[in-house]
Amino acid sequence: MIEAGHCPRFRGDVNKDAVETAKLFIAYLEDRGVLACLPAKPVAPLVAEFASWAREQLGLAETTLATYLGTITPIVDALGETPSAYDAMTIRAYMTARAKAVSVERMKGISVGIRAFLRFLIATGRCRQGLDHAMPNIAGWRLASIPRFLPDADITRIISACEGERRLRDRAIILLLVRLGLRASEVARISFDDIDWRQGSIRLFGKGRREELLPLTQEIGDALLAYIERGRPALAGPSLFITEYAPLRPIDRITVKCLVKRALQRGGVESHYKGAHVLRHSAATAMLRHGVSLTNVGTVLRHRSTAMTAHYAKVDIALLSAIAQPWPGRTPC
Repeated sequence: MIEAGHCPRFRGDVNKDAVETAKLFIAYLEDRGVLACLPAKPVAPLVAEFASWAREQLGLAETTLATYLGTITPIVDALGETPSAYDAMTIRAYMTARAKAVSVERMKGISVGIRAFLRFLIATGRCRQGLDHAMPNIAGWRLASIPRFLPDADITRIISACEGERRLRDRAIILLLVRLGLRASEVARISFDDIDWRQGSIRLFGKGRREELLPLTQEIGDALLAYIERGRPALAGPSLFITEYAPLRPIDRITVKCLVKRALQRGGVESHYKGAHVLRHSAATAMLRHGVSLTNVGTVLRHRSTAMTAHYAKVDIALLSAIAQPWPGRTPC
């Protein structure tokens, strides 16, 4: 087992909103032909083959796959494109070196991506069997932290900060996040065909291409209709949510994250966590505190493991009784 180090973030880093705005402006200039499209950085053939295999065999979303490729490309650059030469010693040495420069959470992500890459190499006969077991475990404690969430009062302030005709899109997206606990990427992928107005449901394609249905509540339905009728730009296409400014195109998960951050600022909500995922955690804790069972919360959040849902019980001591296990030791005298 190896322990990861910590690489302090450069505090003078540019604002993420500014970066995303710049990307949109560059895309607009490319669409208008003012700026020539820059050639994409070439990808190693081995990495490209893994990407195709992961899409077909693992059903990875593009956002997840991009994260994996960001961890796989460096190891291919370091160890070379001849997998038959990989062995346990070189893999462990590489992981130990990476662990000295990144945080524990980042190292866990790197480990997941590289382990998937090694399994691809084994499945396609490029390296010896069992090489994935050479991956060292990353020191850490599963589900040890308290879930990050916002109290009901802050959620109300965030929703109120999205009132008005100019915020119809923001309000619909915020409600999807805080009421149903959707992920940012899931919100960005919603199309008109995914909404069944007669049955009152929303179809989602979650992790691993799993198709799932969630209830379309009256509150969310009214917000979506208001956006479609009065707020959505006149852009033909299946995607429900569109960018507000040129170039008009379907939003992505980064747009959702930036939208949430701005809503927090407008609502005057002080939070260390400013991404969309804090609203997913808040939706889970709110359901539990209002008497929804752990099983039903897991169904709404689409958790594969009940242990992940039980993680949210730690925000309320009274809920811990639902998952408490009997003490295996002797009865005290």
